Amino acid sequence: MKGLFFYTKPYLLSFIVCMVFILPACQAPVEKHSIVKQKKAIIPKPEPPKPAPIPNDSLCIAAVGDIMLGTSYPNNATLPPDSAVNSFNAAKPGLQGADVIFGNLEGSLLDWGDPAHYKLHQKSKAFLFRMPVKYALVLKDAGFNVLSVANNHISDFDIKGRNSTTKTLDSIGINYAGLLIKPSTVFEVNGIKYGFCSFAPNANTVSILDLKGAAAIISQLKQRCDVVIVSFHGGGEGVDFEHVPRAMESYINEKRGDVYAFAHNAIDAGADLIFGNGPHVSRAMELYNKRLIAYSLGNFCTYRCVSVAGVCGLAPLLKVYVNKKGEFLSGRILSFRQAHDKGLERDTLNRAAIKIKTLTQTDFPDSGLIISDEGQLTAGIPEN
Repeated sequence: MKGLFFYTKPYLLSFIVCMVFILPACQAPVEKHSIVKQKKAIIPKPEPPKPAPIPNDSLCIAAVGDIMLGTSYPNNATLPPDSAVNSFNAAKPGLQGADVIFGNLEGSLLDWGDPAHYKLHQKSKAFLFRMPVKYALVLKDAGFNVLSVANNHISDFDIKGRNSTTKTLDSIGINYAGLLIKPSTVFEVNGIKYGFCSFAPNANTVSILDLKGAAAIISQLKQRCDVVIVSFHGGGEGVDFEHVPRAMESYINEKRGDVYAFAHNAIDAGADLIFGNGPHVSRAMELYNKRLIAYSLGNFCTYRCVSVAGVCGLAPLLKVYVNKKGEFLSGRILSFRQAHDKGLERDTLNRAAIKIKTLTQTDFPDSGLIISDEGQLTAGIPEN
């Protein structure tokens, strides 16, 4: 045994030395390499750039598209069962904090009365919009302080409907414009004087087709006001009219305006913000001379009677920040969706914002407006 140990001892010592010193040295590069790999795997992705901070002296204007809270004609079956009081619940958090909240009132506020004779013959009864007068308080409660009444439904019930609508809005302090009897209005919020006017291609409204006349109204408002907001009801209707052509549009044998020429003419005359409606779908946005144009804000809160299928159900809420000259600073599109059985709901998939982003990249790729998938609006050159 001693002899055996004597002969094996040198080999045993060599083995031990190898295990203690040489083997770890050989393994070291492997361990180092694995650590490098691990570090690479956990490096976080860079965060997208945050929007520029909003100056403290900026103004916030919120805008939505068509509002039609059901119709009592031909009967009450197409009125919401809650008397419309919950119509804007989903949107109220997004509307908060805005100095001005705008929408297009698609129809009249009227408790009774027959439709205009020509309307009765030209339209299906399902498309004659008569909202109960008390529904105006729902608009007031949601925060709306300026509405367009220039559209193809304000005269569904002729002069009775127009008079009842204007009297009702006057009684609760909601500003409005767009009728021949009231082309524009001026109001003040937090010491800032706003001018508002609205245009459409329809009877009894201020014409979108008369660019010279529109420029005169807007120019006069700019001389009196800090910020001028312009609304128009124009363009074709439906999913075939998502894009903004640089030409006159027609729909059902009616000229609906060259909305591109109208919007640029309006800004040249002194307009600071342009909010379009009429197509019942969202359209692109554009920056022109540091002013924002939203060519269509689509449907927003339209109970029954208006299709909300597919893209017609996308309901953007636009919040725009401008300086006291009316120049664009930043903005955000809050995405909502409508369904006839659920009403207005917040859309966490941001589909309205993404749709408007895509349309803007297609129709106005060089306007200098960047829209993120989350709906942030900034001025700049979009990346290719």
